[in-house]
Amino acid sequence: MDHLFTVSGANAMPVSPTGLAAEGLLERRHLQEWVIGNPQILGESVLVITAEFDRWADTDGIPARDRLDVLGLDATGRLVVVELKRGTADRDVHLQAITYAALVSRFDLGTLAQAHRDFLAGRGQDVGLEACRQRLLDHVDGEWSPELLQRPRQVIIAAGFPKQVTHTVVWLSEMNLDIDLVQVGLWKVEGHLVAGFTKVYPTPEVEEFTLAPARDEAKAAAKKLEERSRARNAVHILVDAGLLPDGTRLRLTPRHGTTESIREAIVDWVGEDPSRATATWINNTAKPLIWDGDGTSYSASGLAEHVFTAVTGRKADGIQGTTWWDVDTGHVPDSVDPDEWATLAGTDLASLARRLRGAGKDWMSLHTLLGAVPPGRWTTYGDVATVIGSHAQPVGTHLATCDRCPSPWRVLNAAGRVSSNFRWADPTRTDTPADILAAEGVRFDGDTAAREARLSLDELQRLLDG
Repeated sequence: MDHLFTVSGANAMPVSPTGLAAEGLLERRHLQEWVIGNPQILGESVLVITAEFDRWADTDGIPARDRLDVLGLDATGRLVVVELKRGTADRDVHLQAITYAALVSRFDLGTLAQAHRDFLAGRGQDVGLEACRQRLLDHVDGEWSPELLQRPRQVIIAAGFPKQVTHTVVWLSEMNLDIDLVQVGLWKVEGHLVAGFTKVYPTPEVEEFTLAPARDEAKAAAKKLEERSRARNAVHILVDAGLLPDGTRLRLTPRHGTTESIREAIVDWVGEDPSRATATWINNTAKPLIWDGDGTSYSASGLAEHVFTAVTGRKADGIQGTTWWDVDTGHVPDSVDPDEWATLAGTDLASLARRLRGAGKDWMSLHTLLGAVPPGRWTTYGDVATVIGSHAQPVGTHLATCDRCPSPWRVLNAAGRVSSNFRWADPTRTDTPADILAAEGVRFDGDTAAREARLSLDELQRLLDG
């Protein structure tokens, strides 16, 4: 409210503004009480839960010194964090409000009910804890939502706001953080003080024409970032686990971020040039796919977006490219066991990464386990991988190149046969794993080891734990 007048008929006499400090009015004793007594200042249907709240503690149990001016609850079920300044706001006032919002976002119904009870008791009202709890529940339209409590709305009330605050709040609002700026003005009219509260940001026009589109853009950007992060994390997991050897062939199967009609269009487009359907994997976390379509290296999402744009003529939005590429099990790398490789049929990179999450290349547990497998018993690459938290393929690759692995001959493929890719670390050896197992008492039916000598998963786990 920039101008205030006293009116007498056709005459309007301007009223000079004053300030809270000039009139000896204090932040907590006066401005805070105005807000508590008139919660409509904070928006529609706001219930004041507490004021001057400081009963939080840090991780050491030491009470924090921060004091929240006012905490409210609106009818939608969102908390309202209020920061008050009787003069022009400090340059970092929005940081204070955000800190309080973060602290109260972990409150639950019980915490809020206790705070409300203490607040009312301090004002001479003896209300039971259960009654306070019910009062909060009754104030909310619809069901109580813990999720909504985690997204408090913030209201900063001050006599003025520096540009650093307004510029930052505009950007935070566009990023989907709700912060209202309310300006308090004070005038002296015929011996009486008149206070006015004006919401200076966001105005209805800003909310409709600026914030809404900006927030949609922010959500879209956040979604794209999330999908990119998922794809990048999946690639890191696969590379760290050593699941796919360099040279692994991948086949294009468009999934995430497409519709049925777009997928059909991509299939037709690939039909024009079959090289577009395949890529080669290399263990590079940045650009692990070499596309046969042009021989260029891409990230999984980068290549998926390239294909999407080439077919549709539109820019892709947040495609998780690791869902687009399946392992081509018809092409078996030299270093893998064909039977184990066949288990990857129809599996995309994202699915493989979910299986391997938490796996890595620390083979200490593998060496410990193999050293504990007794003579006359055998296990499989897949079972060993399950127990140590890996996958059959990297286990097999490691055993094929490891010169320190105990008893590697006691690990067979899923069919109970010696892997066709088994190699001794000592190239002069002429015996086979089957020869040694037979000498240890394992019976063979042709080239397949007897199942009664196979260790169960429980037995393997006990060997590793023991």
